[in-house]
Amino acid sequence: MADAPTLNAPRVPAAWVARWPLLLGFAALAVPTLASLGKHVWSRESGAHGPIILATGAWLLWREAASFRTLGRPGAPWVTALVMIVALVDYVFGRAFDFISLETAGVYAVGLTMLYASVGIPAMLRNWFPLFYLSFVVPPPNWLIDQLTAPLKQFVSLVATGALSAFGVPIERQGVTIHVADYQLLVEDACSGMNSLIGLFAISLLYIYLLRGSSLRYSAVLTLFVIPIAIVGNILRIMTLILLTYFFGDQVAQGFAHFAAGIFLFAIDLLLVFLVDSVLSKMLPKSWRPV
Repeated sequence: MADAPTLNAPRVPAAWVARWPLLLGFAALAVPTLASLGKHVWSRESGAHGPIILATGAWLLWREAASFRTLGRPGAPWVTALVMIVALVDYVFGRAFDFISLETAGVYAVGLTMLYASVGIPAMLRNWFPLFYLSFVVPPPNWLIDQLTAPLKQFVSLVATGALSAFGVPIERQGVTIHVADYQLLVEDACSGMNSLIGLFAISLLYIYLLRGSSLRYSAVLTLFVIPIAIVGNILRIMTLILLTYFFGDQVAQGFAHFAAGIFLFAIDLLLVFLVDSVLSKMLPKSWRPV
């Protein structure tokens, strides 16, 4: 009996060693994509949440490694081959034509396929959250962002200018262009609510999973509140930048204050999510509450 732990101890290292060619091949795909993400997506405010999601998602996978090993059964080879071909075509097309969303989605799909080949569907379904959470690393395509942010930009600029005008601030709006005193401001995508919405969704889901467990119904209810919270936060952000421009000038408002306002209001949004979670965990029916 005393020898059993010794016999089982090398299982994990041996598995990694046996699969080193696959891991090396995956790294050959992933590293250039990560470099592209760092240069073109994560360096902007709209993609700043990406490295955080990648790091915390990798930690979640490591945290659930024992469950994957316990439940793992190799997937069907024909399914692995079919999905891998589609994923690689997606990757190659995205890489060749500089579609970072397709390229990243291809790498993500290759990783899922490799995991399926190793542990099968039951283990992946049992540990669905880390895999779903990591999908937020894939940046949405620009055409989708443009479609979604257009009405949001109109809405947040309308509400922000209407509220400040009611308090006597000399302000006018033409679409998403705001005139205050002698200055002209443009409501950009980063201020529309969409970018902070994606980051809030991801961080809120991580918070729910770590604190409340992986209840699908509870997660769905709480994330519904993330949408208005993100929009209200961005309305307050635009109002703050307008007031900074009005009282201190455009140079102050578009400098460090612009970045600081975004970070501060994102933190406020997170606090509101935590507050809503505290209320929901007490008000929802017991069958809906996380265990």
